Amino acid sequence: MIKLFVGLGNPGPEYQSTRHNAGFWWLDAVAHELKTTLVMDKAYHGLAARTSVNGQTVWLLEPQTYMNLCGKSVAALARFFKIEPREILVAHDELDIVPGEAKLKLGGSHAGHNGLRDIHAQLGSDDYWRLRLGIGHPGIKSEVVNWVLKKPSLDHRLAIDQAIERSLKALPHLLAGDMDKATLLVHTSKPPRPKPPRPENPPQ
Repeated sequence: MIKLFVGLGNPGPEYQSTRHNAGFWWLDAVAHELKTTLVMDKAYHGLAARTSVNGQTVWLLEPQTYMNLCGKSVAALARFFKIEPREILVAHDELDIVPGEAKLKLGGSHAGHNGLRDIHAQLGSDDYWRLRLGIGHPGIKSEVVNWVLKKPSLDHRLAIDQAIERSLKALPHLLAGDMDKATLLVHTSKPPRPKPPRPENPPQ
């Protein structure tokens, strides 16, 4: 089962609504779902919440170290409570997925994501779960930094919020350790197709 849920982002009001903070948006939704509140915990360099689900302790964490150093926060909590990498899920923004979709995966490359890169280094392992929240790609590699640090368009923000909402259906299975079922739910929760435009009334 997942014992530590991590949302990635940058602290501070200037970053709150930027694409790079999609992981924070997801974790805030999880905290609301579990009826718990994140508070600053200097020991773990982040906003943290401890709750219990079916008698099992569950942690929520939003590192406040800025993205490039978020592994420091994740590793501090995981090591203290002896949480294994496979018991950790990290929610983060994903350039290679369109807004409105999410993907769940275990292990693999950090693919250039600075947050994942530091978590890899600090945990000494890539064997943790990731919830990849699609934010889309600007189309030009040189524009990526500007893209992730800007607010999405209203349409994209709504699509991301809807993907977050749909992914919460998998939360009970993540907590129970049924990762196959959780993966199936996340991957089949596609955004609804837009309705075709109504035909115009022919002139009378």
